[in-house]
Amino acid sequence: MKTLRLIVLITSLSVITACTESGPVTPADITQGTVCSLDGMLLMDYPGPKAQIHYAGQAPEFFCDTVEMFSIYLRPEQQRKITGIFTQDMGKADWKEPKGNWIDARSAFYVYGPKITGSMGPTFAAFANRELAQAFAKEHDGKVIPFNEVNIDMVDLRGGAKHDQSM
Repeated sequence: MKTLRLIVLITSLSVITACTESGPVTPADITQGTVCSLDGMLLMDYPGPKAQIHYAGQAPEFFCDTVEMFSIYLRPEQQRKITGIFTQDMGKADWKEPKGNWIDARSAFYVYGPKITGSMGPTFAAFANRELAQAFAKEHDGKVIPFNEVNIDMVDLRGGAKHDQSM
């Protein structure tokens, strides 16, 4: 009887694990109490795109800035399994008070080096649409790049996205 219970328990856990890991990950909403996992800042108090990384078996980590998200994602020592990574589409969200409009960060187009700043100073403005990113880059200066072209040197937290030491 103990063996049968053990088999049922193991089978149940396997099914539960398979369901939770294989289903699509969806972005979590930011609330009044949502804080940045790096510095404890309240996300709703600051302008610019926010981000979140979901790790297997853990609650998502939130970031008050896309530079912070990239700095964590691109660290060579990053070993946790990422199940989802999201940022806000600034083609739809209000820069001063961004809410919702989450997109898969890996498919977004980023404006690198715009004059407009986020919560931590210079940031990457994220867009689902390349044309909107290009229009933003033209208006605020900057260069449009895809997710996979962002590198660790571009997101050094000691000096922000422009390395101008304003962070």
